[in-house]
Amino acid sequence: MAGSGEVQLHRYPQSKSVDAVRWLHPVSAFDGFIAAAVYDTDEASSSVEIHSVRRNNDTENPNRSKPSLHLRSEWPSPSRISSLRTSETPQGRAVAALSTCAGSVHFIFVDPIDGSVDLELSTDEDQPLHNGSVSVVDLQDGGHRCLSVGEDGRVNLVSVGEGRLDNQKVHDNRGLVSYTAVKWGSQAEFATGGFGFGLQWWDLRKPEGLVSQLKGNWAQGNMTGIVHSIDIHPSRKHISVVGGSSGTVFAWDLRWLQEPILLSGATAAGRSPFESEIWEIQYDIQAQSSSISSASSTKILPVMFCSEDGNLVVVEQGKPPIELLAEACPINSFDIDPQNPSDIICGFGWESIGVLMRPKEAALIH
Repeated sequence: MAGSGEVQLHRYPQSKSVDAVRWLHPVSAFDGFIAAAVYDTDEASSSVEIHSVRRNNDTENPNRSKPSLHLRSEWPSPSRISSLRTSETPQGRAVAALSTCAGSVHFIFVDPIDGSVDLELSTDEDQPLHNGSVSVVDLQDGGHRCLSVGEDGRVNLVSVGEGRLDNQKVHDNRGLVSYTAVKWGSQAEFATGGFGFGLQWWDLRKPEGLVSQLKGNWAQGNMTGIVHSIDIHPSRKHISVVGGSSGTVFAWDLRWLQEPILLSGATAAGRSPFESEIWEIQYDIQAQSSSISSASSTKILPVMFCSEDGNLVVVEQGKPPIELLAEACPINSFDIDPQNPSDIICGFGWESIGVLMRPKEAALIH
């Protein structure tokens, strides 16, 4: 860990289960909003809550630097939320795309000043996009298109139209292959993942769509794993980083299709203590900032992941993992603030939201 400061974690107890958290486009360097997908177990109801975040960055008095978190608005969801993603429109408007266990997809637009939800667009609930729950959605930069995938084998492209959401079926294998993760790689390309650590690369410009795939029989014969999360760096779209079952974290380089690079997991003997489900993975935009210009195109940049056993970890190829958090409950979701990458929000299994503040210097020395 670089710098003289220490990692600070601030917890904010909630009255509902926190399924997912995401940063929204900030108003300023010290004020912003987060979106949280929450579930009320007593009422069996789900919603997206918009919280304002006020950063009180007092470097001389660290104990007074705790950010404040306040509920500003709430949007009720017709079913439990299965995934949540955020982006920003070209006009500077914050937008969130979310999917539900009932097979629907919704877009909500948030006022950047007061945090209110001022527009909501939904797919037709009478004709669900998926047969059963939507596994996950991924929202494209610009906030006007998202992908949805499900265990039913469907891949859909949902776009914002004139006062409505338009849907285009990209692929439907009728459940022969299930999809549990999706991530945009460019305006026309994306990756999907599913059971058996299988991965697929798609191009919307191609007639068949599917371009390349990883069979997933590489992990010492382990075919039972599930891909839970994928991230793709905007400047290195040929490399996907993947988090899945049994603490498995690996990278897939399209230039070497069947030779994934294992970064962490139970199959890396003696290298990793993390053996539970990896729920979320992201490139660590703070840790990589000092090395991205000098690193070779084959080097895997630092990534961060959260797990079922309560770990928040930064891992870099060829180096020991750095454990930022070790909680007594699952970390269901996390998000790195793109404007202030030293700040991270987490959704904890014990009905709370955490704001983790790292030293402003790069978290890893290269």
